[in-house]
Amino acid sequence: MEFGEEGLLLEPVSPGGQFFNSTVLSLAIISVLELESQFSMNDSQTFSLLKNVFLPINPRFASIMVEGVDEKNKQWKRVQVKLEDHVHVPIFPSGMSLESYDTYFDEYITKIASETFPQSRPLWELHIFKYPTSHAAGQIIFKIHHALGDGYSLMGALLSCLQNAHNPSLPLTFPSLKGAKNETSSRSRAFEFVSKIFSVVINGAWDFSWSILKGTWVEDDRTPIRSGVVGVEFRPMSISTLMLSIEEIKLIKNKLGVTINDVISGTIFLGTRMYMQRMNSEQSSSQNCTALVLLNTRLVANYKSVQEMLMEPSKSSWGNQFVFLHVPVPKSSEVSKPLDFVWEAQKIVKRHRSSSAWYLTIRLWDILKKFRGPEAVAGYIHSTLMNSSMAITNMIGPLEQMAVAADHPIKGIYFMVVGSPQSLTISAMSYMGKLRIAIGAEKGFIDSNKLQACMEDAFRVISEAAN
Repeated sequence: MEFGEEGLLLEPVSPGGQFFNSTVLSLAIISVLELESQFSMNDSQTFSLLKNVFLPINPRFASIMVEGVDEKNKQWKRVQVKLEDHVHVPIFPSGMSLESYDTYFDEYITKIASETFPQSRPLWELHIFKYPTSHAAGQIIFKIHHALGDGYSLMGALLSCLQNAHNPSLPLTFPSLKGAKNETSSRSRAFEFVSKIFSVVINGAWDFSWSILKGTWVEDDRTPIRSGVVGVEFRPMSISTLMLSIEEIKLIKNKLGVTINDVISGTIFLGTRMYMQRMNSEQSSSQNCTALVLLNTRLVANYKSVQEMLMEPSKSSWGNQFVFLHVPVPKSSEVSKPLDFVWEAQKIVKRHRSSSAWYLTIRLWDILKKFRGPEAVAGYIHSTLMNSSMAITNMIGPLEQMAVAADHPIKGIYFMVVGSPQSLTISAMSYMGKLRIAIGAEKGFIDSNKLQACMEDAFRVISEAAN
């Protein structure tokens, strides 16, 4: 089956699209939908859903990246989409145990995480795992290249294909991202404004200088979570997950007077240090680790529909609109109590968010692209990733249960960024009152089971300390 109008040249590829699909860096996003019931759609129904719902969302899903007038500016070219090349249904022995299918699924997702996209066809794939595992009756895996857009864009596209499971006529809703109103006096607000400007300038200059050093020659220590091996992005990655209660996170948040993200970050930082201590107790408490926290630079509070993204480029346009915040992971030698990790995470992330470093970083990428081309920027981003210990990213999912084609309810969802030159990548996504944390770890180097257990232990001790 084919779809598309071949040969039509579309808009130029965005700078981010060129950075993340280069000879030195190729990133993709894997989204896993866990089904309550067995996947029952045949090939014809699957192809029809893709043709009529998925492909029309954005022309990039039916386009390939080609050279433009000069090598510094690529373009999207419309091609005919052969859906058979994009849909994969693996075959395994029937009648096996759930544990056996767990192993098959883990090996399969490791395999597709390691594979690169052919540049001769649109940069997305759909994998349908029809066998029951201990987590779901069946699983749908979307793999989409980061050149097509960031997590915000692609999640908006994915949600455009799904429905409210209990009432398809009602839209999916999301938790609000708006913070509480500040009721301080005008004098206090004036002081806070001056203090903020000072912080933006001074901290921005320092943070920007440090980010340049981290993107060139200053690297983290080699630790149990960072092998530092050249070509780590080509090594197999294992993906494991754990589930946390949003209500329990909110209780901790209210007790400590922090945000949900602060609790999540503190849990990840503490869990990481606990794992490092268990694997290398003598040195890990003082080893230098940096987490690259992804910051969405859009001025939005909630997801927009794909149509709104395309119509409002100034606020929530489609594409890659994020930067990295260089956040040092608190050291166990300096921070000993569990709650201190949460408060330290709040202080560090808040400081970096209010810094102008992220804006200066975007300008630096623009200058590098202008004078040295997108490959130079891709090389700089590659070095930034490789010199750090891990990347952390999160997304907000809907409050209601979703369904595929109305009759395939989704019981769980998580995502993972693959292709990064790091030993550890962590993502978090909320869905139906639960937070799913996914851990992408260098296989054979990081013990995923022990790291997952440390994350669970970290959340438990933080919760107990808060209560």
